[in-house]
Amino acid sequence: MLTELGRSGPLPLVELGARVCLEKSWVSRAVDAMVERGLVTKEPNPQDARSWLVTLTAEGERTVGELNRTLDEHADQLLGALGERERAGVEQSLLLLMKALREDTAANCCVSPAEAKESRSCR
Repeated sequence: MLTELGRSGPLPLVELGARVCLEKSWVSRAVDAMVERGLVTKEPNPQDARSWLVTLTAEGERTVGELNRTLDEHADQLLGALGERERAGVEQSLLLLMKALREDTAANCCVSPAEAKESRSCR
């Protein structure tokens, strides 16, 4: 959820849950826990009084940045152990996987939020 907020910016609670394919009650409890840890704020949505708007705090942004750096370093370490030809093969395979995921209507991970909204199917 932090990564999604880092990628998209503030989101209504329901939209955040839809993007990560989790039930509203679970998302609400998780967001409340992140509020207690100082990672996000949860305030009434100025555009819809019936919903909550979830926003990263400065600490949440720092945490997302740290997580992204850690994941990038790990990927660099893994790919660094491969030869140039092997890395090219991995890259080609990942591009094929991304294409397949974009064509899979049940996958929300590789499409824009607008496209995901149109074809959303969380299972």
